[in-house]
Amino acid sequence: MVSIAGSKKLKRQMAPQFWGITRKSKRFVITVRPGPHKKNYSVPTAVFLRDTLKIVTSLREAKSAIYSGKVKIDGVVRKSLHHAIGLMDVVELENVPDIYRLVPSEKKLLTPIKINKSEKSKKLVRVISKTTINKGKMQIGFHDGRSLILDTKLNVGDTCLIQIPDLKILEVIKMEAGCQCMVTRGVNAGQIGKIETIEKGTFILPKRAVLVLGDRKIEIPYDIVMAIGKEEPVIQLK
Repeated sequence: MVSIAGSKKLKRQMAPQFWGITRKSKRFVITVRPGPHKKNYSVPTAVFLRDTLKIVTSLREAKSAIYSGKVKIDGVVRKSLHHAIGLMDVVELENVPDIYRLVPSEKKLLTPIKINKSEKSKKLVRVISKTTINKGKMQIGFHDGRSLILDTKLNVGDTCLIQIPDLKILEVIKMEAGCQCMVTRGVNAGQIGKIETIEKGTFILPKRAVLVLGDRKIEIPYDIVMAIGKEEPVIQLK
């Protein structure tokens, strides 16, 4: 039979560094299958359990935990070793008291942080697309693959605080001057600052945001910045 959606494995030398795997112990590692997050910005569930959290010691133990339904991602049980876990995803494990959210840090693209139990049903999602459909309604696409049909006016770049897994919008955070933002990729990943201005894109340069980070000011691409609150983050990010 023809393989669907490409190979299930990847050479360890080609795996993203933030996975935290050893490079020379074995030749291959399982990889991410098409799903909610892009391949280079996510980690497979089995690798997350074994190499990131180190809760299990082998792929066999990871299979046992995942196939028995002990792993919840954004409140939904996932039974695939290759399911992509990415930015702002909330991970729960059966019989483990800690709950994790994946956020960028100064050293890694994705780092799990422990969050309070009261926040496990909350998640920030960035609007990456919008399309007008029948009767003037808008279909909004988020960075984690979700989409909603809404009457609310949203722009690409805005952030929504949603309730998971119900996908109910609790708050809308506009990407505008004065709001608090987090850098999601690049050398400044994980840094939180305030937007000073938003510069329009040109034929040569993409749309950019001027961000104040402590005592310095940087100009970075608009699409790697996520609004996280008006005065302070609306959820725990550190």
